[in-house]
Parts: sequence; structure tokens; C-alpha cells
Amino acid sequence: MRLGRLARDTFVGLVLMTMAAPLVVVAGVSLNARKMLFFPPRGLSLHWYAQVFEKRAWFEALTTSLTVAVSAGVIALAIALPISYALWRYRITYARVLYGIGMLPFALPPVITALGMLIFWANLGYVGKIPNIVIAHGVFLVTLPMVMISLGLESIDHEVLEAARIMGADDRTAFRTVVLPLILPYLVAGYAFVFVLSLNEFIISYFLGQFVTVTLPVKVFSQLRSGYSPVIASVSVMFILLAVAVFGAIGRFGDLPKLLGAWRPDDR
Repeated sequence: MRLGRLARDTFVGLVLMTMAAPLVVVAGVSLNARKMLFFPPRGLSLHWYAQVFEKRAWFEALTTSLTVAVSAGVIALAIALPISYALWRYRITYARVLYGIGMLPFALPPVITALGMLIFWANLGYVGKIPNIVIAHGVFLVTLPMVMISLGLESIDHEVLEAARIMGADDRTAFRTVVLPLILPYLVAGYAFVFVLSLNEFIISYFLGQFVTVTLPVKVFSQLRSGYSPVIASVSVMFILLAVAVFGAIGRFGDLPKLLGAWRPDDR
């Protein structure tokens, strides 16, 4: 028994070390005092983190990425919530069709989705704009909040809605005062997933931005082609810390296993 437990712990430790090693290397490179990609770092400095905010090109890419991510999360929720609610509340056929369509973009390779959206916007003569990327990210990532909202709706006991109706609440009032508060953690978690993934999304941003609207991942890619800089590592570390902070907050203030679907029938 002890031997099996030791083997399991050793295997898990090796997996964690393998996953963490690249992150440690990137973090170390970002602290180099000189403009060199050395690990271990030769001298320690936070200068390259400041460059992200001081250099106009990097700062514009950062603000563009944040604008796109914040807006894409709103669009994804605006699409996912009514479809998920209609499917759960009314069990109507076309809601299932829309749910399947909502799953489709995430199931396809991103390059196919990006190419299709590029052709669509090019035919309209509207390419290289922030709204293109925002809409594309919102549509591409709508699957995640749709799944999470559906999980939240399925966890609601229908007797609660029946009690609200007995008390005189119509469908709109019941949704606002009963359903919405109960699924709010799922809405927040779905938004967080879209926000973080949109920040890191490269292919769609690259296709639709056309080097006119440049997000941070596209900026990193273009910088890698022109020359290496510890600023690239600094941006990577910032992305990692932001993702850890967002999902850490969800795990700290919400029931993360339940948000991810790990609830039992008797929990209802």
C-alpha cells in the first residue's frame, strides 16, 4: 500500500514539475537585468515589466487585448444566457438547435473559424477593427458560458420556481428574483473563462486584426519574428498571474467543483 502511494505521489510530482518547469524558466528570463534570454537570470530587474506599460506599442496591445476580452465576455454571456434558459425552461426544439450551433465554433479548429470569419468580414469590407475581433471571440468562446449556465440552471430545483409562482411571481419576476441570483456564480465563472481565454487567443486575433488591430498575443508573435526580448517573457508571466488570480478568486469565493459540474443528484 505504501509502495503504491509512493509511486502515485512520485508520478504526480513529476507531472507537476514538468508542467511548472517552463513557467519557472519564463519567469526567470523576465528578470534578466540585460536584454538577454538567459536562465538563470544574470542580474535581477523588473525593468522589462515596466516596458510593457512604458512602450507605446506594448501598452496599446495590452489595452486592446483587455478591451477585447472584457467585451467578448459580455457578448458570450448575452448569447449563452437566453439560449440556455430557453432550453431549460421551455424544452423547445429550436433551443436545442441553437445550443448545438453554440457548441459548434469551439468544436472546430480555431484556424477554420478564423478563416470563415475573415471571409465574412472581408466581404462586408470591414476588417482590422476591434469590433471584428470582439464579436469573433464572443462567438468562438460562447460554448464555455453556455455549458456553465446550463449546469447552473439544471441545479435549480423546479419546486423553487413553483413556490415563486404560488407567491404571485410571473416568469419575468421569477427569473429576476429567483433564477438569476442562483445562477450568478455560473455567470461569473463563464465570464471569467471567456475573459482569460480571449486574452490568450492568437489565431482569430491574427487573422481578423490584419496587423491593424494588434492584441498582445499577436504583438508577442511579431516581436519573436523581429528579435527576442525579455519583455516577451514579462508579458507571459503577467498572463499567467492574471489567469491564476481570476481562477483563484473563483475557487476561493465559489464552489469550483460544483461550477465545473461535479454535483450529485442529491445536491439538488
